[in-house]
Amino acid sequence: MANEEHLKILKQGVEQWNKWRLENHIRPDLNDAELSRADLSRANLISAKLIGADLSGAKMLFANLIGADLYGAKMVGANLSGAILGRANLYGANLSDANLSGAILSDAELSRANLSGANLISAKLFDADLSGANLSEAKLRGAGLAGADLGSANLTSADLTDADLSGTGLVETDFTNATITGCRTYGASAWNVTLVGTVQHNLVITKEGEPIVTVDDLKVAQFVYLLLHNPNIRDIIDTIGRRGVLILGRFTRERKQVLDAIREKLREFGFVPMMFDFEKPTQRDFTETIKTLAGMSRFIIADITNPRSSPLELQATMPDYMIPFVPIIHDTEEPFPMFRDLKQKYEWVLDLLEYDSTDTLLKVFNKAVIVPALQREDALLLKKAEDIRVRHVRDYL
Repeated sequence: MANEEHLKILKQGVEQWNKWRLENHIRPDLNDAELSRADLSRANLISAKLIGADLSGAKMLFANLIGADLYGAKMVGANLSGAILGRANLYGANLSDANLSGAILSDAELSRANLSGANLISAKLFDADLSGANLSEAKLRGAGLAGADLGSANLTSADLTDADLSGTGLVETDFTNATITGCRTYGASAWNVTLVGTVQHNLVITKEGEPIVTVDDLKVAQFVYLLLHNPNIRDIIDTIGRRGVLILGRFTRERKQVLDAIREKLREFGFVPMMFDFEKPTQRDFTETIKTLAGMSRFIIADITNPRSSPLELQATMPDYMIPFVPIIHDTEEPFPMFRDLKQKYEWVLDLLEYDSTDTLLKVFNKAVIVPALQREDALLLKKAEDIRVRHVRDYL
């Protein structure tokens, strides 16, 4: 319960209260106080105990609440515009529909707080703990959230246009139908975020002072930044592009021996082999994985021996990339019926290479596989560089 003497002085008005605070260096006890609709604008409430206090509809413009304890306080619809709440404890407080525009909440404890529909436009929430907070439909335009913890926070339908999310923790944060356009996301840690219906354009992934780089997807923001600034990752991507070779085939005991031998041979020639078994049930995730690896490869080797091997993944991969495709097959087998059509349609598919044994294949591997693949790559590069052929209607007059 609140200290009756402290509560009585506060109810005499802010001027009297602030004078009393200057003269008495004690921590006010206003726990559970009934202060709904009170006018506490510019009140000195530094370090005040307001646990469970009812401040619903209170007018608290520019009030100083640094270090105040507002654990579980009721502040529905309160006007805290410009208020200073740095390091305040607002754990579990109900601030729904409150006006906190321009308020300073840096280092504040707002975990599990209800800020649904709150006005936090241009509010300063640097390093605040908002984990598990309800910020649905909150207005956070231009808010400073750098270093804040928004883990598991509910930001459905919230407006964060131009907010600063630098260095924020966004683990399992829900941005369903939220707007995060123009946000600065440098250093943000986004893991398992929900982005259903989220409007996310022009996310700035660079820090102040660096050339501005923007992306339109929060999930890829940190990855793109790493590509730009981490030479190790750039080297990895470059290595895969220059030396990566995708090997496709069946992982039966007999066939895998061939694939393993091809892998070792590619290593001898300085390539980075990536081996993938395409004898799986056809599904979106599976074919998408193959297409991703194919797009990162310099050329592809596919052992299509055994008519039971699935041709669907090959058909899904070939049309999308002008990447040399080297099909091989044991000379006792016939290619699947669809292969002839693929060969006729796509010039990057090399002639089918038959082999009678793994030893023979490896003996001519450079001349029969690597050299033709690289020659086809050169031809494709020249074709890509050709000028677009142009016609004009005057040519037909």
